Amino acid sequence: MQEKKAQISKKLLRVFGKSNAQFKLIQEGDRVLVGLSGGKDSLALIHLLKNMQRHAPFRFEFEACTVSYGMPEEQYARLTEHCREYGITHTVYETNIYAISQDTIRENSSFCSYFSRMRRGALGTFAEQGGFNKIALGHHFDDTVESFFMNMFYNGSMRAMAPIYKAERGYHVIRPLIEARERQLRNFADENGFATIGDEACPAMLKEVKVPYARAKTKAWLEGIEQEQENFFKMIKASFKHINDDTLLDPARWKREDL
Repeated sequence: MQEKKAQISKKLLRVFGKSNAQFKLIQEGDRVLVGLSGGKDSLALIHLLKNMQRHAPFRFEFEACTVSYGMPEEQYARLTEHCREYGITHTVYETNIYAISQDTIRENSSFCSYFSRMRRGALGTFAEQGGFNKIALGHHFDDTVESFFMNMFYNGSMRAMAPIYKAERGYHVIRPLIEARERQLRNFADENGFATIGDEACPAMLKEVKVPYARAKTKAWLEGIEQEQENFFKMIKASFKHINDDTLLDPARWKREDL
């Protein structure tokens, strides 16, 4: 059976390629593990990596891994078949995360961050067992802008999402979609007719939990500003790359020799 090829817009390819070159995310000899949830973001990521593998002037390997929470309702056969059709190695990594959560989280608590941490930990374990030196996540630019303002408004800190960082366990975590807009990834899935998995697959949706209103509220706020100022996200991206430390209220970051 001949491998299928996804249709990817030139603009998305440019953004992806530019980010990889600028931040040196994937290089010669890397073994990359992609966290594949089946949502539009991670689906776009595996197909962009497959395209890069065909055309990049260097060699690297990548595989997709879907973390199973250990719930009877989970169905990943369609996702495995999708990867097979497009020539992408895929593993469903079985865990007991859902069972463990019964005893470690109180009802009416926010489960989303808990399951995110547990899923990330499981990916790390699988990466270590398989000899991968990098884990690729599907966070896009909208995610990092939302996180930046959420940290500012709710935590009193200026923090976004790094394109690449080294985890304590030794591997690097990379975000190859960090400069792509969410709508580009949604368009990619729609144009290829890909069925996507959404929040309904998250274990938190099966429990009586607090809805993660902060992110939804921040997303809606940002969308409202962008409707009024179409270059808003472009200006945010520019500001992330032009940081004047000595204008902030942290003396440790000042670089003035006359103080």
